[in-house]
Amino acid sequence: MDSTPAPEAAPGASSSATAAAEDLAGGVAAMTLDERFALLRGIGEECIQEDELRRLLENKPVPICYDGFEPSGRMHIAQGIVKTINVNKMVRAGCKVKIWIADWFAQLNNKMGGDLKKIQTVGRYMIEIWKAAGMNLDGVEFLWSSEEINRRAHEYWPIVMDIARKNNVKRITRLLPRFSTLACNVLIYFS
Repeated sequence: MDSTPAPEAAPGASSSATAAAEDLAGGVAAMTLDERFALLRGIGEECIQEDELRRLLENKPVPICYDGFEPSGRMHIAQGIVKTINVNKMVRAGCKVKIWIADWFAQLNNKMGGDLKKIQTVGRYMIEIWKAAGMNLDGVEFLWSSEEINRRAHEYWPIVMDIARKNNVKRITRLLPRFSTLACNVLIYFS
């Protein structure tokens, strides 16, 4: 990854960002199971298995939520503010949030002209915007897909090759409508 430091936050943004994060972070110890459930349930339009979410909160002290994005240019207001609000709710409910930065996938999709250094700069820029918007980073970890794939290349590439050998364009094209019903702007997986 490019070692260029992330851009500086806007002057004065950090103090208001910290205050906003503290307001929204709260303490999970003070929340009941029902309050944690309601807070998480309020994030999504649909929850397919509410009983599983409730059981997860009962049995796992710190559930892990996953989200991700492809750095592709300027951030729009919903991506900046809504993601900050939702991540802060997850952290307040006692979750750890892992946000995947899909830098290699942005390169594959020719974002920023396919220049990985520019894509990674945009990724760092987006992190800085979320900080300035008040995202509570105490419970958040940003992960770069390129770093993870490189770190676990011995596991990743054999799987890619296996999938490539067992599938063809015709089959994948036939399955795309099924996958598109699963797609949404923000996917949150609880584990």
